[in-house]
Amino acid sequence: MAQTVELDTSSSAVWHLLLDNKKATEEQLHEVYEEHERTGKAFTAVLFNYEIISEPELLKLIAGDLNTEVVNIKEANPPRELIGRISAAIARMYSIIPVREEDGVLVVAAADPMNYRMVDELHYVLGQDCKVVVAAANDIDDALDFYYPRDVDSVRDVLSELEHLHLEDDQVEEDEDALQEMASNAPIVRFVDVILYQAVKDQASDIHFEPFADEFKIRYRIDGALYEMAPPPKHLALPVISRLKVLSSLNIAERRVPQDGRIELRIAGRPIDMRISTLPTQYGESVVLRVLDRTVVDLDLDRIGMDDSMLRTIRELIHRPNGILIVTGPTGSGKTTTLYSGLKEVNRIEEKLLTAEDPVEYDLDGIMQLGIRESVGMNFASALRSFLRQDPDRIMVGEIRDLETAAMAIQASLTGHLVLSTLHTNDSAGAITRLIDMGVEPFLISSTMVGILAQRLIRRICTSCKQSYEPEEKELTLLGLDKEEFGGRQFSYGRGCEKCNNSGYRGRIGIFELLRITPEVQDLINLRKPTAAIRNQGVKEGMTLLRQSGIRKVFDGITTAEEVLKYT
Repeated sequence: MAQTVELDTSSSAVWHLLLDNKKATEEQLHEVYEEHERTGKAFTAVLFNYEIISEPELLKLIAGDLNTEVVNIKEANPPRELIGRISAAIARMYSIIPVREEDGVLVVAAADPMNYRMVDELHYVLGQDCKVVVAAANDIDDALDFYYPRDVDSVRDVLSELEHLHLEDDQVEEDEDALQEMASNAPIVRFVDVILYQAVKDQASDIHFEPFADEFKIRYRIDGALYEMAPPPKHLALPVISRLKVLSSLNIAERRVPQDGRIELRIAGRPIDMRISTLPTQYGESVVLRVLDRTVVDLDLDRIGMDDSMLRTIRELIHRPNGILIVTGPTGSGKTTTLYSGLKEVNRIEEKLLTAEDPVEYDLDGIMQLGIRESVGMNFASALRSFLRQDPDRIMVGEIRDLETAAMAIQASLTGHLVLSTLHTNDSAGAITRLIDMGVEPFLISSTMVGILAQRLIRRICTSCKQSYEPEEKELTLLGLDKEEFGGRQFSYGRGCEKCNNSGYRGRIGIFELLRITPEVQDLINLRKPTAAIRNQGVKEGMTLLRQSGIRKVFDGITTAEEVLKYT
């Protein structure tokens, strides 16, 4: 199982429990696992859908294994005093409901009782001994909505607790044991849990912890924009950052050099992977967490924002037996998601797929993925060299950074492999100039390249507060539109509401520009013609520019003119 199936701890425990009690066969469970990976549905939800076991039966089985009991939350009626003892943030973070108290031991019903790490942490987080009982996950979700409404300002609640917490930074800065103790302080643990929970709930892609001379800022990046939360007291910077380093198994006493690590958590019953990066600054360590929530990312070419014509072309290109397909754009423009979506489309049993990434962001079932490690000499070029000895059909290279990597990608293409990769350029035609600047011969580019896709991510208008309006002439001029040709259409914007944090936007969508390498474009490449000439040829052959792609989405009421002007 370990070689072919990667489940979180609790789902893995359920797998073994069903096998041990002869409630399912290996074949049935592998089928459930494949459906779980394909759809993103919870492993147990697929079990119930396939009628392998009913929910009451599974709850009884789990309770027997843990030597505990099954509780009906709807009939439990927990005392209000117990509800008040657990903050909304903690209850939602761990998906727990207090049921009763027995001889000083708090009995809590958990949606994920087989998550042993959560069970161990509850003692420290709640400040008393706990006993976990089993209850239906849906019943716990309903109870959370009833007892802990979502509008509770939990960050503020925890901050009020921390106002009276004074930690002597000077005495612990060089003492690892003291730092460890500070990071395990219950209010600090609760505060960090709330920050992480809020970020996942708001679908933040990054969390920034930034110490300054007189303040400690925490900011979330949501849909590409940074939002600052109420700043915690400055003296919390060291314990909060130490707590994050403990969670990611970094050296908490080392604050002179950058460190990188990984945090794996279950938040609200979902497995969340976070990449942590620390950077020593003048006033302490700056920390950035990259939040990788697999349930949020939808790896589906049909849903990333391409029009039907471009989708057909992209599908034709990724099914080619050889060639190079490049995706370009700045950092955070969704290039990796587009490549993953393409790989998922061609991921069949008869195809061998290999990827080299820095780092591997999402686990893709059936695809061999390699993480780049420059420190041991494993760069993109050496990874590609090794790949060619592994008999692949399709190869994804995270980024073409230098001539060596470009040369290996070309060699792979010429020897009968399709190579997918990324470049950092502003538009599709600029990728050709960039490769020539690296030292790649134009005839090699023209003979191997099949297409270049440029993309940006722009914010979607929030559907809950969407409003139409008549655009002014100035706005049309900036977009390059003629008022008479415009024909009196209306634009849209978001007024701002609770669901979109008053930003007017919720979620993002891609805009795209696809340059196909036709015989005419090949001739221009061979003649080393400038970027503008190649772009003009692409437009002549029907290429939609990024600005035009964005304007179409403005017309469709998906985004605003302001977003299109900002990114194109």
